[in-house]
Amino acid sequence: MSDISIIECPRDAMQGWTRPILTEAKIRYINALLRVGFSVIDFGSFVSPRAIPQMADTAEVLAGLQLENTRSSLLAIVANIKGAEQASEQGAIRYMGYPFSVSETFQRRNTNSGMAESLDTVRQMNQLAQSGGKELVVYISMGFGNPYGDAYSLSMVLEWVDKIASTGVGIISMADTVGLATASQVGDAMSAVINRFPEIITGVHLHATPEGRADKLQAAWDAGCKRFDSAMAGIGGCPMAGNDLVGNMDTQFMVNFFEHKGISTGLDLQQLSVCASMATKVFADQE
Repeated sequence: MSDISIIECPRDAMQGWTRPILTEAKIRYINALLRVGFSVIDFGSFVSPRAIPQMADTAEVLAGLQLENTRSSLLAIVANIKGAEQASEQGAIRYMGYPFSVSETFQRRNTNSGMAESLDTVRQMNQLAQSGGKELVVYISMGFGNPYGDAYSLSMVLEWVDKIASTGVGIISMADTVGLATASQVGDAMSAVINRFPEIITGVHLHATPEGRADKLQAAWDAGCKRFDSAMAGIGGCPMAGNDLVGNMDTQFMVNFFEHKGISTGLDLQQLSVCASMATKVFADQE
């Protein structure tokens, strides 16, 4: 039994690279990740191929995944109702993920809709998810601040989370989309959300450089977070943010961080090492 849930995010690692990664390479890599024992694999997204060309083959990747002997569930990101309908038709997908930003600028960049309109989208998506036997995960993008000069406060975050909770969503993930949060900000925001909404599973999706990443993990853990997103080798970031890709939380670093503290991840560490080696090949010459 693990003490935490780790969500591996090859989709987030792949989506920003300009050079195509072959569908067959994605399938081999994700099948290897499925043998590690992650709680969830964020494997692809049903979004416009014009916006994110790297994800145009998500349906083909899904068809090639070996799901018979894995305990990992699959998550796909969706950005609009059309994408949610596509994902809801796929029986192998357990979770749909929707990015809801508390920055108006980023919400329009990312989903071509404002925050008020996106709240209605969340409501419709949650109904779709429930009718299809799935769960909706809402990512609170720019959850620790934004680089655009948009208004931000912790009270504003809580207000929007409250509105999202009112739609029936049971899982949110606070996202440091461009990696600007300090450990103190991570701790304050996670504590506030977890304490205010104990009925919601609250995770964290940190984009971070090696400097300070341990402090951010510790702050989230101390706040009561038990759900953590990461990506092998710390690769990736959000191409819609209009910034250099900051990088995801490195999976091996995060697993070692928790295991050394006696916090069980429940993962196959040998298979994790195999996947780390595969990642160097999958992403070779992709930068």
